[in-house]
Amino acid sequence: MTSTLAGQAATEPLLELRGVWKVFAGVPVLRGIDFDLQRGEIHALLGGNGSGKSTTMKIISGAYSIDEGTLRLEGKVVRLDSPRSAHEQGIYMVPQEPHIFPHLSVIENLGIGLRMNPEELRSRVEPLLSDLGFDVDLDEQGAFLSIAQQQLLEITRGLLHNASVLIFDEPTSALTFREAKQLFERMRRLTAQGIGIIFISHRMGEVMEISDRISVLRDGTVVLNDLTENLSPHDLVKAMLPPDASDVKSRELSKTEIAGDRGVGDRKPVLEIANLSSEAFSNASFKLYPGEVLGLAGLVGSGRTELCEAVVGLDMHSRGSVFIGGSELRRRSPAVCRRHGLVYVPEDRHAHGIFLDLPSIYTITAGILDRLGEIFIDSTKEKDIGEGFVESLNIKLNSIWQLAGTLSGGNQQKVVLAGALATNPRVVLLDEPTRGIDASARQDVYRLIRSLTASGVGVLLISSELEEVVDLSDRVLVMHKGRIVAEFSGDELDLDRVTEASFGLAEGVAS
Repeated sequence: MTSTLAGQAATEPLLELRGVWKVFAGVPVLRGIDFDLQRGEIHALLGGNGSGKSTTMKIISGAYSIDEGTLRLEGKVVRLDSPRSAHEQGIYMVPQEPHIFPHLSVIENLGIGLRMNPEELRSRVEPLLSDLGFDVDLDEQGAFLSIAQQQLLEITRGLLHNASVLIFDEPTSALTFREAKQLFERMRRLTAQGIGIIFISHRMGEVMEISDRISVLRDGTVVLNDLTENLSPHDLVKAMLPPDASDVKSRELSKTEIAGDRGVGDRKPVLEIANLSSEAFSNASFKLYPGEVLGLAGLVGSGRTELCEAVVGLDMHSRGSVFIGGSELRRRSPAVCRRHGLVYVPEDRHAHGIFLDLPSIYTITAGILDRLGEIFIDSTKEKDIGEGFVESLNIKLNSIWQLAGTLSGGNQQKVVLAGALATNPRVVLLDEPTRGIDASARQDVYRLIRSLTASGVGVLLISSELEEVVDLSDRVLVMHKGRIVAEFSGDELDLDRVTEASFGLAEGVAS
């Protein structure tokens, strides 16, 4: 792809931003950025929370206007004042969370906003689906589509608007490994047709695999722009961190630094699961000890999240026993578990972990309202608690009263974690705690895990990034097709063994 890009360098970019500024309430968020996209190119855009990445994408997709600078499309200066105007100019953003009307059919979802009769729409849609390799019944309801199919529907929407620029925002965050590979194949089909793709992801491996070129934003400016083949993941992490930060590795904390050299010895488990089963998994049994990080690895769909939901009582039909400090929890619910020191930080923070439309303080204190007053809330005490967590977790916000939905993804995750920690837990179940957050915020989460285990809290950690699980855990359990198929610790705990077991390739594991 290098030769192609070299040839394109002499031609007019498909999309070009030059000297773009964006200011909110007198504070510059973008500081004269330069960014371009060539035809047939996948250009990855990386940046930490607050770097200006989201603002840049909203300008390109028409949600924000430019305060100063120019946006050119095929050499022509354009001004986008709405997403609709961006669609009309051939720019379409495929959102991280697809926008599907569940009670409408696939063809009805695709036809929204288009002035076409049903026959014309079908004649346009069918060849597009064929080119994408998207085999779906057009009359099927949107509610029955998988996440991967919903994303393909969003891509098809963009192509129906004759998009020449597609923006992919964290497209693989909810996909399986195989679905992600299929998506990348389709992205290459699109670039072969001359479509330019802007790709946003926090997964370094994906960025290195799929992109032709990478730009990194920091503090509203582009600090790195080069061909992917000239870069390493270490280069990208270093570019995202402040210039005065010490040289870092992609993961600053090893499992030894976090947990120390701890054995379970004769200690009593703080959490014990005995023969827990549901429709998604069967006969799960394990023990978690105080001050231990127990990793739960496996591919998406292996039953990891469903297991955590059953432990805290979100799955009312699960069978089996859960013990906290030796006492069985009967008739479990999140509230009952929280009173006994067991809290769950869910994978989907937007749906289940945070009040996006309310001040951040309300998410932090929602689980401890009974401690803030019997009739009236002690607002001073609530404020002190909130500000304490803002400081200790390095949450970046204007005040504790800032709406949670206006925070960056990493800071939203810290607010959710603060809400869990406010309950003074004995056990914390962390489901994908670093999903969708940048390298700097990840280090804050790793430090938090270290502080939890140092104080004797047991941590059950789920992450789709197997290297992260291996690095952070004292022991790792691996799930495959709803069963715990392997346990690794000590010298046996390495990435190769965990990966093989996750794919069902380990000895004695049925694939």
